[in-house]
Amino acid sequence: TGPLTIQRGLASSVDDSAGMLVLFASAVQGWMVRGPVAAPLVQQQQQQLDAARAAAPAMKVSRRASENAGKVEEEKLYSPEEAVALMKELATAKFTETAELHGNLNLDPKYNDQQIRTTVALPHGTGKSVRVAVLAEGAAADEAKAAGADLVGMADLIEEIAAGNLNFEVLLATPPAMPKLAKLGKVLGPKGLMPSPKAGTVTAAPGEAVGEFKAGKIEFRTDKQGIVHVPFGKCDFEAGSLSENLAALTKTIEKNRPSGCKGKLWSTATLSSTMGPPIKLDVAALRTFAGVV
Repeated sequence: TGPLTIQRGLASSVDDSAGMLVLFASAVQGWMVRGPVAAPLVQQQQQQLDAARAAAPAMKVSRRASENAGKVEEEKLYSPEEAVALMKELATAKFTETAELHGNLNLDPKYNDQQIRTTVALPHGTGKSVRVAVLAEGAAADEAKAAGADLVGMADLIEEIAAGNLNFEVLLATPPAMPKLAKLGKVLGPKGLMPSPKAGTVTAAPGEAVGEFKAGKIEFRTDKQGIVHVPFGKCDFEAGSLSENLAALTKTIEKNRPSGCKGKLWSTATLSSTMGPPIKLDVAALRTFAGVV
């Protein structure tokens, strides 16, 4: 019957007198058999897997989503004004959808000089209330409280964060607090909440910063694929307000073009509402619209 290799997953027994090989499944998971009888077994398992996949129900697309997708011309590049108007028209979910810009940038974020992490002050805000926490003491803490910060503290707040209680969307820190935040990198880093001078979340004037973030200032960064995903308002905003927010956001991205970016910054850009289809933007028109050309 030829040589047989047994690895974790299946076991085998050999009847030498009959010259027959009998395989049986092991109760221990993860074994595998290699030998002259392995191929038919693998083929049978693959057929069973294919049959299970074929029997699985296909993802259903709602009538609303299907109708909305049909209203967008897939190959057309829309002007910002057209895209905003169409996005508002297609935001037909039962809740107020968020307007989003998705910018695929010509960046490779594994290099430090090809990353964007910054903030933008949207002139008409985001339409969302934001909880702001501030790490400060003394007069700076009083200033933050007066400006409307939701959480203010130092040692007590650091302990809360270390325990995983992240009941806020923005964390501001005064410079004296930064050395104490080193141990919280594993908690705050994955959530994108670690304060940074570049993002404007490390400040000696926390009161002013609290006011800005409460008024609609948001932080954003490139993801691992070099794409920025940024909300810039709610779809029940007036078209003019959304357009002005979009222009401010585009201008900020252009202003923070990384030094390592070679050639054009934008690969593609799309607008969409939370549940709506993507609407491709004419990047040249977008840059002109934002006044950066």
